[in-house]
Parts: sequence; C-alpha cells; structure tokens
Amino acid sequence: MPLPGLDIARWRNLIKDGRASIAEQFFRKQHATIALRHHAQLVDGVLREIWRDSDLPASAALVAVGGYGRGLLFPHSDVDLLLLLESGPDAEAAARLEQIIGLFWDIGLDVGHSVRTVQECLEESVKDVTIQTNLLEARLLSGNPAIFERLLFSLHDTLDRPAFLQAKLLEQQQRHARFHDTAYNLEPNLKESPGGLRDLQTVLWISEALKLGSSWKELVAESLITAQEARQIQRNEQFLQGLRIRLHYLAQRREDRLLFDFQTPLAEQLGLINQKNRSASELLMQRYYRTAKAVSLMNEILLQNLGARLRSAPAAPPLPVSDRFRARNQLLEACDEAVFQREPDAILECFQLLQRHGELKGICAPTLRALWRAVPMIDAAFRRDPANQARFMDIIREPGGLTHVLRRMNQYGVLGRYIPAFGRIVGQMQHDLFHVYTVDEHTLMVLRNLRRFTVPEFAHEFPLCSRLIGTFERPEVLYLAALFHDIAKGRGGDHSRLGKTDALRFCRQHGLNQADTELVGWLVESHLTMSAVAQKQDISDPEVIAAFGSKMRDERHLTALYLLTVADIRGTSPKVWNAWKNRLLESLYHATCRFLCGAASAGEQQLHERQRDALSILRQHAVPESAAKNLWAKLDEGYFMRHEAQEIAWHTRVLGKLEIEGTPFVRARLAPSGEGLQVMIYTPDRDDLFARICGFFERVGFNIVEAKIHTTRSGDALDSFVVLDEEQRATHYRDLLNYIEYELAQQLRQAKPLEEPSRGRVSRHLKHFPITPQVSIRPDEKGQYQVLSLTAGDRPGLLYSIARVFLVHGVHLHTAKINTLGERAEDTFLISGALMEHPKAILQFETELLKQLQS
Repeated sequence: MPLPGLDIARWRNLIKDGRASIAEQFFRKQHATIALRHHAQLVDGVLREIWRDSDLPASAALVAVGGYGRGLLFPHSDVDLLLLLESGPDAEAAARLEQIIGLFWDIGLDVGHSVRTVQECLEESVKDVTIQTNLLEARLLSGNPAIFERLLFSLHDTLDRPAFLQAKLLEQQQRHARFHDTAYNLEPNLKESPGGLRDLQTVLWISEALKLGSSWKELVAESLITAQEARQIQRNEQFLQGLRIRLHYLAQRREDRLLFDFQTPLAEQLGLINQKNRSASELLMQRYYRTAKAVSLMNEILLQNLGARLRSAPAAPPLPVSDRFRARNQLLEACDEAVFQREPDAILECFQLLQRHGELKGICAPTLRALWRAVPMIDAAFRRDPANQARFMDIIREPGGLTHVLRRMNQYGVLGRYIPAFGRIVGQMQHDLFHVYTVDEHTLMVLRNLRRFTVPEFAHEFPLCSRLIGTFERPEVLYLAALFHDIAKGRGGDHSRLGKTDALRFCRQHGLNQADTELVGWLVESHLTMSAVAQKQDISDPEVIAAFGSKMRDERHLTALYLLTVADIRGTSPKVWNAWKNRLLESLYHATCRFLCGAASAGEQQLHERQRDALSILRQHAVPESAAKNLWAKLDEGYFMRHEAQEIAWHTRVLGKLEIEGTPFVRARLAPSGEGLQVMIYTPDRDDLFARICGFFERVGFNIVEAKIHTTRSGDALDSFVVLDEEQRATHYRDLLNYIEYELAQQLRQAKPLEEPSRGRVSRHLKHFPITPQVSIRPDEKGQYQVLSLTAGDRPGLLYSIARVFLVHGVHLHTAKINTLGERAEDTFLISGALMEHPKAILQFETELLKQLQS
C-alpha cells in the first residue's frame, strides 16, 4: 500500500524524462563523467524529495553508498542506499521503511538497500571488506547529518588500514583470477576484468582509506602520480566509462560485458569503419585492450606507491644485483632512474635480471615509471645494436622464467617495440570461433605451454612432450617459432608464409646458425600442417604417413612440429583440446618416426602386423585363434588397415561370443584415449544406418568425433564410433554404457521414418561472426574413394543433417573425422557412390550440403 499524499506518477516521470535528457546530451556531447554525475544528481533530487515527504524519524538519514555514493551513476546500475537509523526500527517504522523502499522501485529505480544502525554498520564492515568499501564512499542525501557524521568518524577511527590494503589487494587478485589474469578475453567485462574500471576504483578506495585523497587530482598533490599521468588515467577512465554507458543503453539493462552482440554497434557509434583487413569491431576491441593494458600498468604503479606510504618500518637496505640495478623489498630498483634515458640497453637488462633472480617479485614503482617513459627509445637503432640482440637471445635461452618475463615485456610495451610485427598484433581479436584470446595473448599461451613441457612437476600432463623436449637441442628455436607463428595475422594473405619471412629476418639478425634459422622459418610456415593431417586424413593409411613424412625432412623437424602443434592447439581455448586429439597427434608422430627411420611397413606387411598384434591381445583374454579366424574371414583388407590392433581385438572378443545374428548388437566402452566412449555397432547393413546412429547420438547429447564404417562380406555393418559427452554428465560410466547399448540397439530395431533434425539455437559468437560454409570433394591418394571436406559453423543437429543428405543421394560413408574447433566444424568424410561418376549429380549433392550447412 503506497504512502498517502505522495505523487508517484510525477516522480516516475521526472526520472524517465531526466534520463532521456541525459542520454540525449551524452550522445551529443560525448562526455561520460558529466553524464554519470547528472544521472546521480537527478536521482539525488527525487530521493531527497521523497524522504522529506515521508514523515520518517528525524534521527534517521538516507545515505548513498557504493558507486552511487561516489556521485556517479551508470544508466542501468543499482542505486545503492543505506537507511541509517539511531536504533532498530519498531513495527510501525519498519512498515514505513518497507513502503519507502517499495516506492523507490515503483518510480523506476533499481535499488540495492540496507537498513542499519551505526553500530551494525561498524560490525558488518569488520566482517566484510565489500561493505567496508561501500561505506567509505558514503554520501549523505537527506536526513540527520549528525548520525551520518558519527558513522563516518567511527568508520575511519576503527579502520585497520594495513588490513584494508591487504584485503583489497587479495580481492583484486581473486577478481583477476576469475578472468584468467588477462584483459585479453574476447568478451571482457568493462568493470571487473583486469584493466577495467574496478582496477581504477581499487586505487582510489585504498588512497581514501589511507587519507591520501579520493581523486586523481588529489593523488597528484600527494606526489603519487604526475599531472601527465593523471591526465592519461582520466582519458582511459573516460573511454571505459563511455563504453559502459553505451553498453547499458544498447542492452537496455545493466550489462558490463563487451558481448559480441554489442561490439559492432558500439564501434559504429564511435565512428569506426571497416578497414581492408580489420573490421570496425576489431579496431574497437584493440583500442579497449590497449586501454586496459595502460590501466593495469598504472594500477600496479599506484598500488606499490600506496603500499610504500603505509609502511612505517624503514625501507630494507638495497642489495646490488648489477652495476645499474639493486633489489629492495623483493623488487628490482634502478640505482639511477635516469639510467634508461641515458643507457637504453638497461631496458632489456632489467628484464633479464628479473628472469635470473626468482626472488624478485617485480619492478618498484619509480623504476617502472621510468621504464614506461623510456619505452619509445626502443627504435631501429636499438634493435640493430648487437649487444641488445645478444641480450634478447640470452633472455630467450635462459632456462627459467621466460614466460613471466615475456608477459611483463608485453604488458609494459617493450616486446611490441622490440619486435614491431608483434606490436601490431597486440590486442588483435580472432573471430575464428575457436581462439578465445587475442593474437598476442594466444602467442604467449603457446610459449607458456612449450615451457610447461620442460617442468618436471608437469611431466604427467603430456609425458611424450616432456620426454621429447628434454632431449631437444637448442629449444630456443621452438620459443622463437611460437613467438612468430601467428605474427602476420590481420595483414591479409597467408599468415604462415608472411610470418615465415618475419621469422627468417629476425633469426638472421640475431645470429642463429643457418640450420636453426631454417627450422624456425619452416615451423612458422608449417605450424598448421600436422593438426590438419591428424584430424582430417586417414593416418592408418601408409601412403598418408609417407606423404606427411616426406615433408618432415628429419626427426628433429618432426619433433619440433609435434611439440609446437600440441602447444598451439592447447593455447587456443581450454575447450578445444581433448584426449582424442592428443591420441591422433601421438599416433601420427610415432608412425612418422617409423617412416623416417625406414621402419615403416608396406600395406600388406602392416596388415599382417596388426593381425599378429591383435591375436597377441586376444590370447591374453583366452580367446582361441579359431574364433578370430571365423570373424576375420568376413572382413576385408580395408577393415584391418583402418582399425588399430586393440580395436580389432575388442571387436573380435565381443563378436566371438555373439550367438544370435541378424539383429542390431551394440557394445560400448571407455575410449582408449581415456576421454569419451567407443561404441561398436554390428547389424545387418541398411542405407539409413549412419543417419539413424547420428540422430540417436544427437538426441542423447553426445558429439561424434570419429566414425569408421565397414561392411562385411556377409552384408553386415561393423561400425565403430568415438563419442564425447558434451554435457559431461556425472552419471557412473557403466550406467552410461548400459544406457547407450540398450537404447541405440532399440532405435536400430525400429523401422519408423527418420525424425527431422533439430534446429538448435546458433551461438551469439556464430551469429555475429558467421562462417561461410565450404564443401570440397576430391579423390583420395589411391583414387579408390572421394574425400569430402566440410567447413561450417557448428550447431546441434549438423552431423545428422549431413547424414540425411548422404542417404538421399546414395552416398556410402567409409570413415569420418569430426573436428570441432570451438564453434567451427571442420569435418572430413571418405565416401563413395554411383553419383561420383556424374558431374551433374555431384553438383546437386554439393548444393544440398551447402543448403544444410547454411540453415
């Protein structure tokens, strides 16, 4: 029930009309901070009027807290309020306060509120640093000023400043960890991500708690920053505030994430236009990432300075670490802050010292500020200096700390100045639906993965990679290849070839020998080759291995490419790598090693070897050889060439016990890779079999990643699938196996018509950055089958739709490799059929496939 005598409609219209006017002025004048202040002032006036008319106790006060307490209010942010009381409310006062809060909502305000006494505020602030922070920004709106002043005095009087500093530092550390400690996510949070608005607010919260000021101007007066730095901070803050305001207006709600849905319209609002090799949204995001990097740098400098102001103990005596640098309080400090201007080579030396002295946690604020100012001195002459070139290579060859030091060099703008081509990819987005990081962040993730292979504590993650890199001579070639493998992205053309040119030039300038220079360039040019062969070709075919092996030159080239490929795929996204891809790459590596060593078997010899190995496994399970021979008599050479010995043994062991033939038989087990399930189907062959199997797995939420289709001499289908549980259900795996075995067999026994494929919702990413579907059909190496390659945006029901097209056009499937990279499907099928003899029929087949891929 509303309070009597209050003009709700008038207040609602005041808020509505005032907000419309503020929005119009913002888009006309483009000044973010003024718009935020005007919005706060608009709400201030209405709330004060309501409070005066509400007949509340004279001892109470209405207080703005949090962001609203700062006098800044974003279009759809909460209005954070504290209803401050002298004592706990009685029933009548509580009812009236409840009505007041309801009224705030009725007039169109999203209110976050608390009702507390001064004592309750103090007690809660001790328990929760968030509440304590909100109260530090408290601002009296209306009511009793005495109770408000008592709150402020008591809050500052009881504030444990060292504890508050540590709590806010920990809070920032935990917040950054939620975003993987990088600002370079493709959909960053303007408020919470590293380098976002919260990093600037954290600095001001701490400075206010330390009574050093609550504005950048006051921090200049305290000599914590220079006037020039304050202006830069304000420019960055204005840019982030402006983006967040626009984001709220576009979303028509409180939305702080730069979602793909909004990146293009935001870029258009800012007047950015598409360029030859960069879209307007990519230009916007690159500006955002560079702003976030600058904010992170100032955050680091200021938090160090604030911590130093708080320390009452005298500074620890410095310990020399070189002629030009010393260590103090676990931070690197220049003996003379002018050293970078006077001797620019000290820039690289300071990073080398950080790398060699693991006890150093970073660079002290004065030195960091001096370094930041000296970065423009890294010019062409600096890059040509042999001493600087030698020092950079020493950093690359250092046995420890490379990942951390290169991240710091990138964060402070040094890496992009020293390698200008790298500077052009800083903050560059990748709209390929499987990279979740910018190009520079992905590059450093790849290098981090390579270095991780060298750490004994992580040897259990990738045992083969750890073993190989442990004996790999001059591993710096791998690190350089990682730095350059994507360095030419965004230029147009083949980034692998363009990057090779950059890599070769860099290696020659930095004194690498001819063999290592050639290897780095070759790795950059070939860095996509191994994953393409493993995931799209039949690596059980000796001719595929021979063709791939002939490109590898020698085992050093193969090993280097294998290590770079694993590190690269793992560096795209946490979701792209899986055990199935790991197994494919390992199998390709081992098979190619045998080829390069001259130990690879010819087709017929390899067939006999697999049969021999399968028999050896069967003997361990007490399966008589006669049982194997009975089944194998029904199978042709193609079956043994496409299946590994352990698969052949499993099929033989299971089917040898089969008593009733002629009905669908399904068995499932954990996949040998350790991830996903392997499912075997043995049933009388039928034209719609593949489509029915695909439809079943789609309905139960499993992704097919590999299919091997075989028809026996007796006309039965013996098909093998590897599937992954996209929902990662916690169900006990044996229950899952039983479910699949029973339900799939039941589905195959039914003769009802195929169901229509589902039309799952297209992801936001795919909606805004669609992939143009591609269909390619070419003969395989032997001319026996056709290789169908498809590329499209992934969606639920895609494979089932493809299978239905196969059925309609009479296409027979022999093997399938289903490769999903994030939201990009790159599938390869080995097919045959009568239509392959008729160009017109092939064209109709391709047209229908494209139609399904586009729908």
